[in-house]
Amino acid sequence: MNQIHLQEVECLLALAEELHFGNTAARLGCSQSRVSQLISGLEAHVGARLVERTSRRVSLTRFGAQFVDEIRPAYTALDTVFAHARDRARRGALCELRIGFHGSVYEEITLAFRRLRAQHEVTVMLSEIPLGSPFSDLLGGRLDAVVVELPVHEPALTVGFRFPPQDQLLAVAAAHPLAVRDEADVEDLAGLDVLYRSGDAPDYWRHARVPPATPAGRPIRSTTGIATIQEGLALVAGGEHAMLVCRPLAERSHREDVRYLPVHGLDEPSQLGLVWRTDGAGPQLATLARLLREEFGRDADSPARPGRRTHGDTAGAAGSAGRGAPAASGPTGSVGSVGPVGRAASTGPAAPAASAGPTEGRGPGGRRRTCAVAAPEGRSDSGSA
Repeated sequence: MNQIHLQEVECLLALAEELHFGNTAARLGCSQSRVSQLISGLEAHVGARLVERTSRRVSLTRFGAQFVDEIRPAYTALDTVFAHARDRARRGALCELRIGFHGSVYEEITLAFRRLRAQHEVTVMLSEIPLGSPFSDLLGGRLDAVVVELPVHEPALTVGFRFPPQDQLLAVAAAHPLAVRDEADVEDLAGLDVLYRSGDAPDYWRHARVPPATPAGRPIRSTTGIATIQEGLALVAGGEHAMLVCRPLAERSHREDVRYLPVHGLDEPSQLGLVWRTDGAGPQLATLARLLREEFGRDADSPARPGRRTHGDTAGAAGSAGRGAPAASGPTGSVGSVGPVGRAASTGPAAPAASAGPTEGRGPGGRRRTCAVAAPEGRSDSGSA
């Protein structure tokens, strides 16, 4: 349907109400001859007479009246779509956000997506992006935002929301010599071949995933790249490689042939961020960031529901198991709150529910670390926890 067809339909609908060529012309802001031309054109397209014209009166033919009844709802719906589109354009709004992610999207995030759709009529279209290419699709305009691991130093990108930081664990084969220990030391990484993520990520981002050297300056070997987390876990299970993963992933990736160890001395936790282009920020992304702050703030302020582990709870457990504090007691090979092969270890009475406020843990050297979520950041992110 081209523009002249829409004008013809609009003219017929106006004439059906006015039943007068002069009044219809005044209503549409055109001449009577233009009204006659539009009606004749529409009759030619339909292939039937729609209007009876005499010197004394104008009326619809029987076919014309039926056509008007059929076309009016469709025209009204189309006019409404255009009106909504004009309103969104005026506000710089979209009714759909394209968001990329790495690995898994947890329930607090999907709950924020559902609220965005229900409360603001914005649908989120999710797509998994290559593990080692966190920014390419975003910078290329193929996505509106990504949920990826920090840091972000790209001048064209903005970190709109920081998720609570999570401890990094070392995944090793169940038969690996380290698997019998309660925790690994960061210097142990020098004796391993640690998997890296294949892709076009900048060097600073890749080094945040796999440090090039230990704090003592010993080089960390990293000879093999992976495209997916499951590929990495399969290689780890083979016994020749190790992999650094965040605690939530370890708790959700149950394998009998893989164990996860806290790493003493690994200073930087893993932290996700909602990232968008600075020149592409709109009200929908700001609203999504606000909803995420509400969801994760609710987890920090309220006890977890039975059977549910929130990000705040995860980070709190990590503080006692992987940041200089002793691991929880348990059977041989348990790793703090993440037991053998990633199952939650039953090591004693449940800890009391956290009081209202940010969830806290202990950083390197016993210093306090909070898992409160920061407000939206500026143009780039330093990656510090």
